[in-house]
Amino acid sequence: MSRKKKALPLLESVEIEGVAAEGKAICRVRMSPEAESEMVVFVPYAAPGDVADIQIDRRKRSYAEGHIVRIVRPSDKREAPRCRHFTLCGGCKWQHLPYSEQLQWKQRQVEDALTRIAKVELPPVSEILGSESVWEYRNKMEYTFSDKKWRSWEELRSGREFTDSNDALGFHIPGAFDKVLHIEECHLQCNIGDEIRNFIYDYACSRGLTFYNIRENSGLLRTLMIRTASTGEVMVCVVFGDNDPERIKSVMHAIGERFPGITSLLYVVNLKLNDSISDQDVIPFRGPDYIEEEMEGLRFRINAKSFYQTNSRQAYELYKVARKFAALTGDELVYDLYTGTGTIANFVSSGAREVIGIEYVPEAIEDAKINSEVNGINNTRFFAGDMKDVLTDEFIAQYGRPDVMIIDPPRAGMHDDVIKVILNAEPRRIVYVSCNPATQARDLSMLDEKYKVEEIQPVDMFPHTHHVENVVRLSRKF
Repeated sequence: MSRKKKALPLLESVEIEGVAAEGKAICRVRMSPEAESEMVVFVPYAAPGDVADIQIDRRKRSYAEGHIVRIVRPSDKREAPRCRHFTLCGGCKWQHLPYSEQLQWKQRQVEDALTRIAKVELPPVSEILGSESVWEYRNKMEYTFSDKKWRSWEELRSGREFTDSNDALGFHIPGAFDKVLHIEECHLQCNIGDEIRNFIYDYACSRGLTFYNIRENSGLLRTLMIRTASTGEVMVCVVFGDNDPERIKSVMHAIGERFPGITSLLYVVNLKLNDSISDQDVIPFRGPDYIEEEMEGLRFRINAKSFYQTNSRQAYELYKVARKFAALTGDELVYDLYTGTGTIANFVSSGAREVIGIEYVPEAIEDAKINSEVNGINNTRFFAGDMKDVLTDEFIAQYGRPDVMIIDPPRAGMHDDVIKVILNAEPRRIVYVSCNPATQARDLSMLDEKYKVEEIQPVDMFPHTHHVENVVRLSRKF
């Protein structure tokens, strides 16, 4: 005999208390009259102060997840979202919160992570540096072509016949890997992004070109990347899922004719099962295979595979904080760990005796070397390889004990072996740049053996999201 699952409750007139993990809001409720204690419920797209009816979707032992069915009384902190795709595309989940409120919650996120996880002596956290631009701030956007346009349940249940195209160019719907939400406008990049994306979509539909089918790994048009720079340069890279030279040429020619201002027009033919182009040839159709970003007179070449902070203006503010915390006098040996394309290494090089950069991706290291060369910087050295394999006690014995270490790891933080080498190297100062305060806090607890946290500076790189960068300055205790 089958047992039916117990229906999950609808909670009426619940007040939202605050913002928590992954940008979701939280409330605390008793799930039933006989419940001994309250349970935390995570609710997306809610604002602190909202009073709402919430349908529970999932219930675990210690928490639950739900969604708003009806807002009984909106919070005075709630504002109208700007984007027509809000709640659908999965990005910009905080558009309904004023930017000042977003900054407060990001500040609290940093403070909570460092206090709760690091459990080390901490100075007061400096006030977060907000982004001057809260719209059109991203210099890189990636979109997916799909022959499976996502449609809402309301549309599907209506029973009406759809007369528009079933092809889409936009973002994957969270939780639906084979469905793509067609995007008509996105406020994260300047208008040229919308113009280029919409032109390519209209051109492809009018010519009957096939869009990618992820289940069958077929279709001509697969993904699109648009990069812009503060210099005004624009890169467009179209990834094709079929090797059809005639149609590829027609698409690329049409883009070039319509947008003569594109600096670097590129394409890739990717026949693999995954979308990564890191192991694919990038073919220039018109212009060089890179664009250039500028920062304090330094020029940084960025190609289709390069990593560069996606908010150029705030990247400058972030790097200024890192440079200030490094407190270089001109005589230091600096190690820049997870250097990427060497942006920080080159940025601080004028204040150091020598900078050594280490990065996992070989292509990024080649970019770093080029960036030093084009800027006439001759006191940098770069090494490629897994950090825990390259940064060893033997490496430090060969290339020198660092006076300062600048660390900017991926979201997962640092490997234990890397932290051990850092502790053995005993640099006078460490500047730890992180995009994940939780893993940063974990690493700080390990560094506490020899290092004291002296300054903490959060920096907001991504308005309308829960993501936050944090920079910590540590000094050797003895």
